[in-house]
Amino acid sequence: MINRRDWMTAVAGATAAAVASRPVFAAQGPTAPVAIAKCKTYGPELVTTLDTMFQQLGGLDRIVRGKTVAMKVNLTGSANYRLGHHPAENAHWTHPHVIGATIHLMNRAGAKRVRILESAWSTAEPIQEVMLEAGWDVNRLMTAGAKVEMENTNWLGEAKQYHKFTPAGGGHLFREYWLNHSYYDCDVFVSVAKLKEHVTTGVTMSMKNLFGITPCTIYGDGATGDEPLILPSGGRGSVFHAGARQPAKISPAENDPKSNRAAGYRVPRAVADLVSARPIHLAIVDGIATMAGGEGPWCGPQLAQTNPGIMIAGTNCVTTDAVCTAVMGYDPMADRGAPPFETSDNMMRLAEEHGVGTRDLKRIEILGTPLAQARFDMRSFRLPVQRQRRG
Repeated sequence: MINRRDWMTAVAGATAAAVASRPVFAAQGPTAPVAIAKCKTYGPELVTTLDTMFQQLGGLDRIVRGKTVAMKVNLTGSANYRLGHHPAENAHWTHPHVIGATIHLMNRAGAKRVRILESAWSTAEPIQEVMLEAGWDVNRLMTAGAKVEMENTNWLGEAKQYHKFTPAGGGHLFREYWLNHSYYDCDVFVSVAKLKEHVTTGVTMSMKNLFGITPCTIYGDGATGDEPLILPSGGRGSVFHAGARQPAKISPAENDPKSNRAAGYRVPRAVADLVSARPIHLAIVDGIATMAGGEGPWCGPQLAQTNPGIMIAGTNCVTTDAVCTAVMGYDPMADRGAPPFETSDNMMRLAEEHGVGTRDLKRIEILGTPLAQARFDMRSFRLPVQRQRRG
């Protein structure tokens, strides 16, 4: 495992070379094993399940021992959003027991510290407050390891400056992304995501989870000036989804202001850029309890809560998400026009072009539960939508 300074130097050198040749994308990305496990509940079996999966991947100690670990979780939307009467963690949020169990195992494997990170929706308040609003036991998370910290990365936070991250080949959408210091001040970066569909990108797992690392002080709907906002304002719709304007001028304008303005074109490219610029060392996807039909309770009447009872983990985010896609009954090699990418480009393909990883299941070793035994039809869980009769 290289340290962050070596990694940033390597990225800078690779980017300079790529920009000079403008741009040459990889035909196919590298591969890495992915572990699948059946796990019915968030009870004691979860720790044992995760421990076994990490051992199958080569052990946590080789990844985290003596390291500062940054863990991006998925707390999308406001804390008061609910899918019916289901708590957020049983539908669209990463479950706190998955977060806590992972911290516990990382602490046991010798991690120096673990930082829980998320860009809380349109606010700079501490993540702890967002969790408390959702009824979580924050103390339980803070004591899951010897040294646990939390930071809301939706703004400058505890640092004096943002840090620049550069995707391969000059980027699909932007050549630079400016992020909170916590994504730089770490040795190991972990994405802890939920296994879900997404109305814009088709699916959302460890890769799409990184869309939330972009601070709304720079990329938010209210960030219209030369300098970043002091506090975040709004979501990311204007810059990323619609391309209606450019980010605050600390960030360069997008590569092609005349490119497609549709969210299904833009968001997958931003995600592919981000996983190239800020590599994920460990991807963990919570599919024990989740939802069908979209990424959050705001996505429409077809939404339904479901309990697949599955955990998935890997050391490459593209291979991990490819297996997640297949587990949900979709083909990770599909692209625009085919399920689940009816209206979007496949972000796994775009990341593959950046040389991040492969989505080809024939090149991915699956450990633990065989894919055939883990697979389910996510789309079958959606509720039927009643069409209103027009008079």
